[in-house]
Amino acid sequence: MGKAIIEEFSFLLLIAVVGLAVFGTSKANAEIKSCDLFEGSWIFDNSYPLYNSTACPFIRKEFNCIKFGRSNLEYLKYKWQPTGCALPRFDGKDFLTRFKGKKIMYVGDSLSLNNFESLLCLLNAAVPDAKFNQEIYKENVTVTFLDYGVQVVLFHSNLLVDIEIEPMGRVLKLDSIKNGQIWKEFDLLIFNTWLWYSTRGPQQPWDFIEVGGKISKDMDRVEAFRAGLNTWAKWVETDVDTNKTKVSFQGASPAHYHGSDWGEPNVNNCLNETTPVNGSTYPSGLPVAVEIVKEVLSNISKPVFLLDITKLSQLRKDGHPSKYNAFKGMDCTHWCLAGVPDTWNQIFYGSLI
Repeated sequence: MGKAIIEEFSFLLLIAVVGLAVFGTSKANAEIKSCDLFEGSWIFDNSYPLYNSTACPFIRKEFNCIKFGRSNLEYLKYKWQPTGCALPRFDGKDFLTRFKGKKIMYVGDSLSLNNFESLLCLLNAAVPDAKFNQEIYKENVTVTFLDYGVQVVLFHSNLLVDIEIEPMGRVLKLDSIKNGQIWKEFDLLIFNTWLWYSTRGPQQPWDFIEVGGKISKDMDRVEAFRAGLNTWAKWVETDVDTNKTKVSFQGASPAHYHGSDWGEPNVNNCLNETTPVNGSTYPSGLPVAVEIVKEVLSNISKPVFLLDITKLSQLRKDGHPSKYNAFKGMDCTHWCLAGVPDTWNQIFYGSLI
């Protein structure tokens, strides 16, 4: 009789513990869902970074700051703290389990590459012994985590819309997206563009712009961005089955070449920056791309998640490679890995659970 009572008590205790765990998880998830993950500040946390960059096999020479001589490593120790909730730590095993057998694609420019490699490093750190296969074709990269059947792809597209070679030269076609036939076959899409719309001079990747059936040598770049993004939005509306494919848009990533933007007018780049901007506001405000992205996304009837990383990244003037890259050029546009893009993926993960 006594044994039966003990066994029953143990069973009830187990049920209570499991119930509390489930309730706690559900409460935490509900808190995240109701929280603005993009409002907050950076706080020092000695448990960071989320991985050791020297152990990650995916980091390109553009972003491998420690390998190329960066010795001040305080930038690795900052954690993003949303104002209204606790951001869950990235769980790579859980991520791979959730997306078992699925295909994930980052579509965009070199800032998509930055984000893509961050995710690969986070996943590799979680399952360091897992087998993977990497294929590189021109500027596109496919990494498959074989034990989980998870495919993570970078599809290089600076502008999302097409550039075609014609007798007159390279024509930026703001009304055309031909690669969408490839993209829509994926289970999770993370898009990004903006940087190359404002590029001028020898690096500009087109000679003419075509929109609305008219070809011109140039046009207002903000309006070109708006037109290109509207074409992408129409493609989402007409071509993407969002019951199968989740769509996200990675917000504009800020550069730090002008100290006046963060209250230091005598500073001309990010070279000697070692700490984030204090607090949760950035003196120069948001770039125009942010407003356009939000406006365009608001007109899409299908669900599109905005990874709204602009303001939180503006606060991280300390997170760029500066001269610590293979090319020794001053890079205050991209981000060191480990570093700020890990937080982008941490927030993205938080939005999924």
